[in-house]
Amino acid sequence: MDTSRRARRSRHPSLRTWGTLLVTAGLLISGCSAKSSTADASLASVSRSVPAELAPYYGQKLRWHECGVPGFECTSMKAPRDYAKPATGDIKLAVARKKATKKSGRLGSLLVNPGGPGGSAIGYLQSYAGLGYPEEVRAHYDMVAVDPRGVARSEPVTCLDGKRMDAYTQTDVTPDDRRETEDLSTAFKAFAAGCEQQSADILPHVSTVEAARDMDVLRAVLGDEKLSFVGASYGTFLGATYAELYPARVGRLVLDGAMDPSLSARRMNEEQTAGFETAFRSFAKDCVARGADCPLGDRSPEDAGKRLKAFLGELDGTPLSTGDSSGRQLGEALATTGVIAAMYDEAGWPQLRDALTSAMKNRDGSGLLALSDGYYERDGDGKYANLMFANAAVNCLDLPPAFSSPDDVKKALPAFEKASPVFGDGLAWTSLNCTYWPVRATGTAHRIEAKGAAPIVVAGTTRDPATPYRWAKALASQLSSGHLLTYEGDGHTAFGRGSECVDSTINAYLLKGTVPKDGKRCS
Repeated sequence: MDTSRRARRSRHPSLRTWGTLLVTAGLLISGCSAKSSTADASLASVSRSVPAELAPYYGQKLRWHECGVPGFECTSMKAPRDYAKPATGDIKLAVARKKATKKSGRLGSLLVNPGGPGGSAIGYLQSYAGLGYPEEVRAHYDMVAVDPRGVARSEPVTCLDGKRMDAYTQTDVTPDDRRETEDLSTAFKAFAAGCEQQSADILPHVSTVEAARDMDVLRAVLGDEKLSFVGASYGTFLGATYAELYPARVGRLVLDGAMDPSLSARRMNEEQTAGFETAFRSFAKDCVARGADCPLGDRSPEDAGKRLKAFLGELDGTPLSTGDSSGRQLGEALATTGVIAAMYDEAGWPQLRDALTSAMKNRDGSGLLALSDGYYERDGDGKYANLMFANAAVNCLDLPPAFSSPDDVKKALPAFEKASPVFGDGLAWTSLNCTYWPVRATGTAHRIEAKGAAPIVVAGTTRDPATPYRWAKALASQLSSGHLLTYEGDGHTAFGRGSECVDSTINAYLLKGTVPKDGKRCS
C-alpha cells in the first residue's frame, strides 16, 4: 500500500503499495476545562456499554500540554496492548489537538488520519489539517489526531537501521534468474527478522481493528457521544472498520480515496497495479503533449511507457551516479519508486519530468533518487522514519499474504503485467513481502456494511493511482449508509485538491450533516 512524496507531510495523504518497492510494494476538551452536561451524558452511556475490564481506559483523564508547535496541544492516552487480555499491559498513544477557533457552535472533535498505513496523524494534523482544512471546519471542530499504535510517536515499530534500509530499498525487485529470486526472498526475510528482533512485543497488536478500538477510547475520553472522522486512503479502511465495530457511535465520517475491504491481498495488489498504470498514462499523455520537453518522447502515452520500461531495464544492469554522500547509485528499484512517488499528485509531474530528463539525457540519477527518498521518508542523514516499518506490520497483520512462495508470483506475473506493462512485474514481486512475516495475519478480507450507522460519505477520484476509483464505488455500495462522491480528476484522494465542488460538498456534510445527492460528480 499507505503512501507519499512528502504529501502526507504537506497536503495530500496516501496509501503505500502493498509491496511498496520494497517495503510493502496514506481534539478535544481541555483536561482542565469544566465538563459539559453533554460529556457527562456521553460518558455515562459509555460506562453502561463498556466491559468492566475496559472501564479504566474509557474513564481516563487527559492532561494537555504545549508541544512545540504554536496553537497545538499534546497529550498521551493509554489503551490495552491486547484487548483480549487487558490486564497484560498497556500501550501509550500520542494525541494532539488544535481547538476550534470559535467558542460558539462547537461541533465536537474531528479526528483525522492521513493513511499509510504508517502515516503520522499528528504530523498530518500539525503540518496540514490543523492549518489547511477549510476555515469553517476548523472554526467549529477541535481538530484532533492520534498516531495509531506502532506508528511515529505511539510506540513505533522499528526494523532496520539506515544502512541496512539503504541496502534493502536497492534490492532488485524484478529478478531475472533463480539467484536473483533467492536474493529478493532473502531481503524480505531479513526485513521481517529485523522487525521481530526489535519490535516483537508490539507486532501482534498493530491491526486496524485494534487501532479502531483505540479511536473509540479516545472518542469517549474527549467527551464526544459520536465519532466524527476524516480518513484518507488507508484511513478509509480504519474509518470503515470503526463503523463496523461501533455503528451506533458513528457521527460524520468522510472516507476519501477509499479502500475496498472485501479484496484479498493479491486482488488488492493487482488492482492497485492497474491504478498506477492509469495514473502513469495520464502523466504520459500530459508529457508527450509537451513535445521536446518530454523526456519520454512525443509520440503517444503507449510509446512513452515503452521508453520508460526500457530505461528502467537498463538501470537493472547499469545504475546511474547520483552524487549521494552514502554512495548510493540509481538502479531500477529506486528509479521505479521515484516514478511511482510522483503518481500520487499531478503537482509532482513537473518534478518527475525534470528528474527523468536528468537521468535519461544527462545520466544524472539524483532527481529520481530524491523522489524515492521522499517516498521512503529517508532524511539527508540516512535515517528512515517509522512509516515503512509500520506499513508492513499493519498490512501483514490485516490480511493473509498475497502469495505463499516465489513460484506463486511467477504464475501471477502475466496478470500483473497485463494490469501494468510498466510497473506490473515489480509490483507482483514486492507483493511477496508478507509471505515471510513472523506474525500470522489476524484479519481477513470481508464486506463492511456497518448496519445502523449514520450516513457516511465516500469520496473517490476517477484516476487515483493508489486507491482505484472502483474501490470507492465498492465501499459506498457495501456500507448500508454509504454515499458516493466522485471527483473526476488525477491524483490520490479528492478533499482539498482544489475542487470547489468537492470541498463545498464535504464541508456541508461535516458542518450540517448534508449528504451529497446520489451520483454527484465533481471536477
